[in-house]
Amino acid sequence: MATRKISVSPALASSQALLGNVRDLIEAARLRVAANVNSELTLLYWHIGQHIHGHESEVRQAGCSDGVLPVLAGHLVQDYGSSFSEKNLWRMMQFSTAFPYEPLVISPTRKLSWAHVIVLIALQDPVQREYYASMASIERWSAHTLRSRIDSRLYERLALPCDAEALIAQEPVTPRSTERMSPALFMRDPYIFDFLGLHDAWQEGDLQAAIIREMEAFLLRSGTGFTLVARQMHMHMDGQDFHLDLLTYNRKLQRLVAVELKVGEFTAEDKEQMEKYLRWLDRHEQEPGENTPMGMVLCTGNSAEQIELLELGRCGVQMAEYLPGLPARQALAQRLRQATRRAQWHWAQRQLEGGGPA
Repeated sequence: MATRKISVSPALASSQALLGNVRDLIEAARLRVAANVNSELTLLYWHIGQHIHGHESEVRQAGCSDGVLPVLAGHLVQDYGSSFSEKNLWRMMQFSTAFPYEPLVISPTRKLSWAHVIVLIALQDPVQREYYASMASIERWSAHTLRSRIDSRLYERLALPCDAEALIAQEPVTPRSTERMSPALFMRDPYIFDFLGLHDAWQEGDLQAAIIREMEAFLLRSGTGFTLVARQMHMHMDGQDFHLDLLTYNRKLQRLVAVELKVGEFTAEDKEQMEKYLRWLDRHEQEPGENTPMGMVLCTGNSAEQIELLELGRCGVQMAEYLPGLPARQALAQRLRQATRRAQWHWAQRQLEGGGPA
């Protein structure tokens, strides 16, 4: 009996080859990542962007269309985590376009984190991009500092006829020692988490994550109508990535409730941050018929636990009175205090045992 030959379309074979190539790149980088986790990850993303660009060129030359990116992302997210989402694959393509030659990636960009790269690829001027990449590498700027320098238009001001050294001297300076990222801090990068597959092990040792997990359980079991919508919900605003600790929905209040934990006292910056979250939720997540979203900021300050509510109204975000549909404020504060103490005790134990970040 003759064996039936199954034909494979060129497009499918090409897509499978692309997936195999990307898998090989990821696995090879994983073996080397212990030596230099950040530089390997940045260079890996650049190579992935190059491979995807090459695949697209082949498809265009063949005269056919190809929707491989969503399929590729689906496979990679399942195997390696959300760092390889479709949006991040697009960023990798942008990265390989913005820095078309590997020497440009190795020096100085390879010394920077992926968070730095995301900021840099948004710049259209190659000279401007190279300037900020070099400065961030030499001065050891954090991604936040890099964005601040760009927002202050440092490059444009330096390009004008003036005393450049004097201008730099006037810039707010953060001591280099505080800009350095220890391995422990670096491992908290969500991209590193996904890449190394260390979510559970590292999150168990994280003080803030431990507290918010316990508060999540308390809210869901409080009998006041909370349901969980998302943990660490990703929001992209003004070219920046944010992650909300918890997004819940309260059936009694008929509104989304964003929950954010702050280790420390409540500040004006915390209010501004929650305002951004609520406006984004109002635009992208609120369903017809629901009340406007509200935010709950849980603070574990030095003096006492603090619970701040912010409500999105017609006139913007305002501080809200405590609402009867929420758990009793006293009970919520008590549970927050207990969760903080337990998390701090476990954190201290991990340090004594040498099992957690320094």
